[in-house]
Order: sequence, then C-alpha cells, then structure tokens
Amino acid sequence: MLVLGVESSCDETGLALFDTELGLLAHAIHTQVAMHAEYGGVVPELASRDHIRRVIPLTRRVLNDAGLALSDLDAIAYTQGPGLAGALLVGAGFANALALALEIPAMGVHHLEGHLLSPLLAVPRPDFPFVALLVSGGHTQLMQVEGVGRYRLLGETVDDAAGEAFDKTAQLLGLGYPGGPALAQLAEGGAPDRFKLPRPMLHSGDLDFSFSGLKTAVLTLVRKEGVAARVDIAAAFQAAAVDVLAGKSLKALRETGLRRLVVAGGVGANHALRARLDAQARQHGYAVFYPPLALCTDNGAMIAFAGAQRLAQGASADGRFTVRPRWELGGLTPA
Repeated sequence: MLVLGVESSCDETGLALFDTELGLLAHAIHTQVAMHAEYGGVVPELASRDHIRRVIPLTRRVLNDAGLALSDLDAIAYTQGPGLAGALLVGAGFANALALALEIPAMGVHHLEGHLLSPLLAVPRPDFPFVALLVSGGHTQLMQVEGVGRYRLLGETVDDAAGEAFDKTAQLLGLGYPGGPALAQLAEGGAPDRFKLPRPMLHSGDLDFSFSGLKTAVLTLVRKEGVAARVDIAAAFQAAAVDVLAGKSLKALRETGLRRLVVAGGVGANHALRARLDAQARQHGYAVFYPPLALCTDNGAMIAFAGAQRLAQGASADGRFTVRPRWELGGLTPA
C-alpha cells in the first residue's frame, strides 16, 4: 500500500511517500522559520497562506523523487490535529480533495501519534511495548505504548513544555526565534556548573513535568548577570532541562517495568539529551530509540507512516472533512 502523507499543523509543510512493503520512498519539508522570525513567533494567517503555496509543489517533488504518479497512490494520510486551525484546514482540504478525485481513502492522523511512531522509521526500530518521551513543540508527555492506538498517559507538563522553555529562554538570551536549536548550540561552549538552576518537579514522586519555574529562574539570572554570561546560562539551563527529562524517563521505565524508551519530537534531536539517555541506557541496561534526525521535527513521513499503520489494521476513513485543533492523544483507540 502506497500512502501520501501531508503535514501542515504549524509552520512546516511536509509531504512524504511511504510504502508498507518498501518503506519510506521520499519526503520533503518546507520550513517557514525565516518568515516567522521577523515577528518573533508563528503568525497563523501567514502560516496557512504559505502552506497553500507549498503543498502542491512538494507533492510533485516527492512523486518525482520516487518515480511515481498520483495514480499509483492507494491512500492519503493528513494531520487532522492538534495544531493551528487554519493550517490544518489547508492540509485536510488538499488531502480530501485529492483523495476524492482519485477515489482513494483519506485518513486523518493525530499529529502526536505521528511523532510517537516516528522512531519505527529508524534502524534499528523498537518493538512494542515501550515508554515514549514526547517532547514536541507545546507538548511534553510520557506515554506507555502497547501498540498502535494503545496508549496510556503516564505524565505530562503542568505548564510550559520543554520545547517552549527552550525557545523562551533563547529569547531571554537574545537568540531570536526559534531559539531552541541556537540555545543548544550556544550551550556546548558553556560551563553548566557556573550557575545553579532549579530542577522543577524532578523529585515530585510522579511523572509530571514543569518548566515554567526554570524559565523564570533564567529570567532572574539574566537580569542579575546580563547577557554577557549567556553562554554559561544557556549551558546551565540545558543541563537542568536534561536532568528533568532524563530523570523522569528513567522513573517511568522503573515504574512500568519496561526496558525500551522511545524519544520523539523536536527536542529529541538535542545532543545533550541524547547523550544523557544513551549513558543511562548503558548503565541500567535498557534500550533507547530515536527517529532519524531529519524526522524529529514536523514532517510528512511520520504522518504517512502512522496513516499506513492505521489503514493496515483495518481503520476506515470516514470521508468527513474535519480538523481537530485540540485533540488529546490519550483519547485515541486501536484501529
């Protein structure tokens, strides 16, 4: 089965072709970072308009790269939510219209399920069951995953997500938008022990997260030390965030008795986090899996793959043209 994946939940337009027998055949992403940087954040109307401009050329690109035609498609998967309503409508409208013209099903996919399953596109790939650390944009969650659609929420952030904390801290340090990757790069040259920052909820006894207090502590530190100390402040912030994410992940593995950890989402590309989790894996004898670096941010490959898994399990597309800007991952059910 050949599935076209369409991702348009926020500020990346992603298209991909996934074949259930041959794997990922082609994928392409256009990021709107440069456009939104001028405004210091995503402007929803501009995001929607840019998705309209990009979705058809990117579709042609992936088909050309794979040497295939529209008539070869068996299904289309698109991000139905959560995300920006207008941006979601662009992808949903395109996917449903194309599917109707080709007389093939259009499958709405949960954006976070796409991230959750994206490490299965890597080699080696994890077997079910596993614990998943989702650190994507506005989401920080720990999930117990028994199979496709079989998810149990273990813990989540009670305020800011890790990705938001990285971006907001970067803005405090004058790194612009989006600042997470720039902060991580800056932190590589800093001394993480120069400043002491809190590790919120690290020892709370549960698996929830909080990053708002850490961001506030950085603000206080910047006001005291100035941006001249920003290299060491960045290093201290990253060390604190990694301590919390890694500590909670290890606790989730202990409490569930599982030996496999999957890390997905944009922050999953952070080198310091990967190094810490890899070290813990060696120390405690568990395995940790990540998506390919190119598939950590929003992309069409994860949507095509998740849609293909749903269809392969017998899920049916309802044919309704709807989007779900707010949609809890825990509410999903098996196909």
